[in-house]
Amino acid sequence: MPSTQRLQFITEIAAPPAEVSARMTALESYRDWTRAFCDGSTYEGSWEPGARIRFLAPSGDGMVAEIAEHRPGAFISIRHLGWVVKGVDDTESDSVRAWAPAYENYRFEPVPGGTRLVVDQDMTGEYVDYMQRTWPLALARLKALCEAKA
Repeated sequence: MPSTQRLQFITEIAAPPAEVSARMTALESYRDWTRAFCDGSTYEGSWEPGARIRFLAPSGDGMVAEIAEHRPGAFISIRHLGWVVKGVDDTESDSVRAWAPAYENYRFEPVPGGTRLVVDQDMTGEYVDYMQRTWPLALARLKALCEAKA
């Protein structure tokens, strides 16, 4: 059974929290900043509390989740429920039950000159190194998008 650990990533962005939150979740800019994880990343669904959302690679594989909480410009909590494999949601297999639910939380903290974005993500050991390399790249791209439009 895989164990999970919580990873944390922090960046400061010279744009207001509401702007950072909006750019992070808007489909066009989401596709841009998440390229660090997988070129062609997208999502299907809604960021409304309680809504299902699927985070997908161009192959159609990815993760299925629900929005546990969303306070625009302040906090987003994503509850990951399972995998999407060949377009089918898997929330019941033994491999999914070994780690789900797992959370990915975003805090948008106002600071002088902008926003401190704090990302906390539950991660199984097999993906820790990848996430530690990739999150900083993704956050640098989100920062560039927000600051170009600020």
